[in-house]
Amino acid sequence: MLALKYSNFKWEAGTDEAGRGCLAGPVTAAAVILPENFKLDLLNDSKQLSEKTREKLKPKIEELALSFAFTHLEPKIIDEINILNASIKAMQLSICKLNPIPQYIIVDGNRFKPINNIPFSTIVKGDGKYLSIAAASVLAKTYRDEYMDKIHEEFPMYNWKKNKGYPTAEHREAIRKYGPCKYHRMSFRLLPEQLKLDL
Repeated sequence: MLALKYSNFKWEAGTDEAGRGCLAGPVTAAAVILPENFKLDLLNDSKQLSEKTREKLKPKIEELALSFAFTHLEPKIIDEINILNASIKAMQLSICKLNPIPQYIIVDGNRFKPINNIPFSTIVKGDGKYLSIAAASVLAKTYRDEYMDKIHEEFPMYNWKKNKGYPTAEHREAIRKYGPCKYHRMSFRLLPEQLKLDL
């Protein structure tokens, strides 16, 4: 059973990101404040759920949450500030969009930077422990998947509809064949044998 709260504050936000290990596309974060009486069967860490279940949960989370927000950070920014900083920034930007302003933040993982003097705790595997982080993980994943499906239309040869930008053998083969495109993260090792790409 996932717990509703970590702190005693009324407005506690959970936040999580998706797409950190991808070679292409944005890193996407979401933040969610849930009401005191929140209940939603099936809600769990998004990685434990099927795509169908995530799609089903998304509108319910949005309907039941007191507030939710998400943020995409583009590959260009990821390349500029690195993926860890980009993940944290995407979470911070999502938190800043919430209304009411959270009194406490719980973050999936072990790294975060303070935002607007709001107290926070980082929780390793938090998406499997707290409902608000699990809800944020589902929103981050579904919004990111939607984005990848959209840019798939533009560059179908990478098959992002299926791999969502993750480093599958098929995705790497397409990069080898067609080279990277504007949605690829140039600071990542796009190919295992890549020392330097001639761009």
